[in-house]
Amino acid sequence: MKQVLVVDDSPVIRKITRRILEGMRLSTAEASDGRQALAACSFCMPDAIFVDSSMPGLDGYDFLRELRQMPGGERPKVVFCSTEHDVSLIARAMHAGADEFLMKPFDRKSVEAKFINLGVC
Repeated sequence: MKQVLVVDDSPVIRKITRRILEGMRLSTAEASDGRQALAACSFCMPDAIFVDSSMPGLDGYDFLRELRQMPGGERPKVVFCSTEHDVSLIARAMHAGADEFLMKPFDRKSVEAKFINLGVC
């Protein structure tokens, strides 16, 4: 079973995302910020990561830059999520290492489509 790390400072968003992913038969783990996520990745690198752009401390952009520098950090497929739909922010996320971009609020179909497109499931 493939492992997905859900990284968001909102417990509600983590819960919703986790339910969607587990419904796709993916195993999930959670982190509430970028630092926790990096620690989780250093312990066990996931197959995919769902990460929010705005979090206290280490945000999604900085998390991605650090992730991609870690041993094995180039491997996970990353879906980057944001409430802002600005072309420059999407470009910034992709430049930092995101594979896909998803707008909040999202629904089950849009999350499923992104993970299927990336070949995670």
